Amino acid sequence: MNNISVSMNRREFICSTFAGLGVCAVPTFSASDATAYTRANTDWLAKCRYGIGIHWTAQTAPRTGDRLPFRKSVETFKLNEFVEQVKYAGADYVLFTAAHALQMLPAPNAVIDRILPGRTCGRDLIGEMADALAKHGVSFMVYWNHSCNGQNDPEWRKAVAYDDKDKNIFAANLINIVAGMGSRYGEKVKAWWFDSSYSLDPGGPHNSVTTDMTGFNFPWERLTVAAKTGFSGRLVTYNAGVAQTYLYTTHQDYWAGELVDLKTPAKGRYLENGLQWFGWTCLDDRRWVHSKLNTEILKPLYPDDELIAFVRTCNTHQAPMTFNVGIYQDGVMAAPSVEQLRRLGAGIRS
Repeated sequence: MNNISVSMNRREFICSTFAGLGVCAVPTFSASDATAYTRANTDWLAKCRYGIGIHWTAQTAPRTGDRLPFRKSVETFKLNEFVEQVKYAGADYVLFTAAHALQMLPAPNAVIDRILPGRTCGRDLIGEMADALAKHGVSFMVYWNHSCNGQNDPEWRKAVAYDDKDKNIFAANLINIVAGMGSRYGEKVKAWWFDSSYSLDPGGPHNSVTTDMTGFNFPWERLTVAAKTGFSGRLVTYNAGVAQTYLYTTHQDYWAGELVDLKTPAKGRYLENGLQWFGWTCLDDRRWVHSKLNTEILKPLYPDDELIAFVRTCNTHQAPMTFNVGIYQDGVMAAPSVEQLRRLGAGIRS
């Protein structure tokens, strides 16, 4: 079965999916879905000093040798070693990539299975990681990308209905995926970091939409509701691009804060758009994903004193900073980067 149209058309599929949620028809999304929104409490995030972000994906390469099939790599991910590295680095939270360029999820997900079989896993690495980190007081956040960016994943793009004339079907697919994950993980996932908003909505500072969105406005508010499924206090952010503060919707709780350097530390806990300040930049490899076979992850980009000064300034304003750390396919992060984060922790305490 290559896509859902083999056994049922897309509308029938979505209707059957929504039926499980007590909805009998494919929803039609409109601007009227926007209602008053009360932002979730970000106090726990404001108390964090720094965290680790990782882009461990289906494209991640091992240190040496050939790349394992995705499901095998999920099965053999060295979770205990990963958690020990997080503890050693002193991170207050982990921001884990659930799906990036390719819609391959390291966990079960019935909605994705029905859209395009073969894209999920038996092992729930997301849930296991959240549980393992929680035992050590480390909060868990999830990055998710819809994977409809150009032709990065054409099979998924077709199956999820990105190019269908009726964009309500596509939106419903994304909403169901996110709601399903929220329901499964509950309070284990404390925040979502949603990427590639600019491939869903041409109205922002960047426009990478590659389908006809004429007459359709993406239902951001409905996606936020879905993102809160299972835990109403879960935080949500929509990335608008590097250093961009544009809001696709006011229905979000903190700033995505994608940065490419350490030149603009926080000036306050909140930005002018009202969102809690949060930053995320690469500590070592600016490509975010270590995907080149038989190569070492690049060394850290910044000297210790620059890193410490930046985080100290941010923390003065109750603003946490996240560092994307290179990671190999077996789940082991780059040792030099982990060591630098440990020194960072010591430095901001002194």
